[in-house]
This record gives sequence, structure tokens and C-alpha cells, in this order.
Amino acid sequence: MKVEPLISSDKEDWSKLYHGYANFYKMPMNSGIVDKVWDWIFNPDIKFYAIAVKSEQGELIGFMHFREMPSPLRGMLVGFLDDLFVHPDYRGSGAVQLLFQDLKLRAQENGWPYVRWITASDNQRARAVYDQISDTIDFVTYQMHIK
Repeated sequence: MKVEPLISSDKEDWSKLYHGYANFYKMPMNSGIVDKVWDWIFNPDIKFYAIAVKSEQGELIGFMHFREMPSPLRGMLVGFLDDLFVHPDYRGSGAVQLLFQDLKLRAQENGWPYVRWITASDNQRARAVYDQISDTIDFVTYQMHIK
């Protein structure tokens, strides 16, 4: 397996995985959202990034989206992992660990002292991996809906 940035020819395969990710979280997905996120990945004015893991045969089997964000209390920029998805057939293959290894290198290159992320409290499979590679912090996440 190999981790690399997404390239324009990956869009169709990435889109299938992204739909799988949205389905996992029971989020509606449409071509407008897919196109907007794809544009963010390649927009040099937006510090939003995507890396992909590919099988030995070159098949796109997983992705990670992450971005830079300010941490005002620290007076510095940090990383935030937005999305991580590996095709169910490749879970347990080491793909997630490869993505996190690459993310750590990219965070170091950007000078981010840490990368933060959230996951669903009932996502036990992912949490088992996260517990091995990171620490939890004592914060509760809230979301205020704006109509």
C-alpha cells in the first residue's frame, strides 16, 4: 500500500469512497457537495488537504481530509482531521496506520504541534485505532444549528 496526495484522475474512485463515508454517518450526499469538496482539495487558497491510500494494484482504498486551523490560545496554527474513510474490504489492513503516519509527517512539515479530530462516540472500531495512536482530551463537542 502507498499513501499519496489525491490527483485529478482519482475523482471517480474518491467520490465512491466519499459516498461510503457519508452513508456511514447517515449524511445526505449529492454531486454538489462532492464537487465542492473536490474543488477545496485543489484550491491553493484554501488550506484543505487530502491524502489517499492505494492498494498494491493502485486501487484507491481510503482517504483522509485535513486542514489547517488557528488555535487562538496557543497563538499558532494546528491541524484538524475532518474525514477518514477506508473501504470496508481493507479495514484492518494497516491502511489507517499508513494514513496517520503520512498525516504526522505533513503536520511536522507545516509546523503544527498537533492534529485534532472528532469521531462518533459509537464508532468503536475507529476509536480502538485512535486510542492506540493518540490521546483523548477532556472536551465535549457542541453544534449549534443556524437556520
